[in-house]
Amino acid sequence: MFSTPFVLTFSLLLSLPILFFLAPRILPPKPHSLPISPSDELDDITLFNRAITLANSRATTASATNPSKFFHLSSKNPSLKIAFLFLTNTDLHFSPLWDLYFRDTPSNLFNIYIHADPSVNITRPLSPLFADKFIPSKRTFRASPTLISATRRLLATALLDDPANAYFALLSQHCVPLHSFTYTYRSLLLSPTFDSSDPESSRIGIRLKYKSFIEILSHAPKLWKRYTSRGRYAMMPEVPFEQFRVGSQFFALTRRHALLVVKDRTLWRKFKIPCYRDDECYPEEHYFPTLLSMADPDGCTKYTLTKVNWTGTVNGHPYTYRPPEVSSELILRLRQSNNSESYLFARKFTPDCLEPLMRIAKSVIFRD
Repeated sequence: MFSTPFVLTFSLLLSLPILFFLAPRILPPKPHSLPISPSDELDDITLFNRAITLANSRATTASATNPSKFFHLSSKNPSLKIAFLFLTNTDLHFSPLWDLYFRDTPSNLFNIYIHADPSVNITRPLSPLFADKFIPSKRTFRASPTLISATRRLLATALLDDPANAYFALLSQHCVPLHSFTYTYRSLLLSPTFDSSDPESSRIGIRLKYKSFIEILSHAPKLWKRYTSRGRYAMMPEVPFEQFRVGSQFFALTRRHALLVVKDRTLWRKFKIPCYRDDECYPEEHYFPTLLSMADPDGCTKYTLTKVNWTGTVNGHPYTYRPPEVSSELILRLRQSNNSESYLFARKFTPDCLEPLMRIAKSVIFRD
């Protein structure tokens, strides 16, 4: 007859395989990234609230004086600006190219803001164009909600800084311009035909609608896996799967949509949850398309102005261009778009592409 201790020990040994099998289904999985700290969250909320309060104050003042002119995008208003938002965790490799891009451009047509990861030793460009353009920043991690926070930080800072900022173009250190600044400005703010995907948005010589250029896709490979990367029901009820969207994180938002992003609290509570699947978790590619699609789908073009080549994707990264590939033919090919008259920016280029890009800058890139 077996003793009771023996039976208990034997039973425990038999149950171990069962426990190992059931544990992943019973216990919550461990998130692959750390949550955003309460102090960082508080800093952001303080910044966002300042931007919202100032925007509301300006709206009240403008409404009392001339409501039709408040932040109205008009070709007759030469003071409107494009805010260029650089999000980086390395040196700005192409700052000499951007310096040439902005050269001889009136300062009342653009602003520059740079969010640089403070944990990285970044060499600041020597050009005075980028002096004092670095905003208070927090550490960022790929495929984490920190990239959403950094982008919202850039938007809030630009909203606070200058009421003339009308478009907000998000770029990375790997982005390069495909046209001159003049072409970019005219395309976004003046051209009545640039958005060729919406023929009703313009009449001859008159721009009727100003939309945000942001990619919004409702059908994409592995969309369900991306949606459930925080857990099967983590996004409910605020974001049902039918309203979950994906798209490029690089966009050009109107001021109205930039303020909408900064004001959001509801969707952010969902998208800031750390993911359990690091292979399908790209919050920065989901948050902005989902938010704007839910809030104002008709106010977005649903396509981006930053050309990316996803052929030969490696570990979620797009194709990266190298010096031997840089040519006038490449620039002309990258400009081609089915939705607008042209792409305005492109990525992704290695740092050593700077020299060949500078060689063709004046003769090709900035020659429209």
